[in-house]
Amino acid sequence: QVQLVESGGGLVQAGGSLRLSCAASGSIYSISAMGWYRQAPGKQRELVAISSSRATNYADSVNGRFTISRDIHRNTVALEMNSLKPEDTAVYYCNAEEGSWVYWGQGTQVTVSS
Repeated sequence: QVQLVESGGGLVQAGGSLRLSCAASGSIYSISAMGWYRQAPGKQRELVAISSSRATNYADSVNGRFTISRDIHRNTVALEMNSLKPEDTAVYYCNAEEGSWVYWGQGTQVTVSS
């Protein structure tokens, strides 16, 4: 079992920046990818950014504003969010994939005020 713990959410004004961090712990064998998803009220959970050994991908809505960084050896992933917009307001979830298993963090709230 893998546990994911997020930190770094909060309230920020439009145009501001936030950094989210996530650390994996537990019975880790080989995590193949780590990333971030978000879910706004009344909407489905959506991919924000993901980093694997093959590629790093971003949602079109955050490309150029957000940067994902992953430390494979420490099993951590961070999301640097710049030029935040009110529409970025959501609960952000850390995600890790290990074989056929998918793990989720508890989520951290990001609120961007206009």
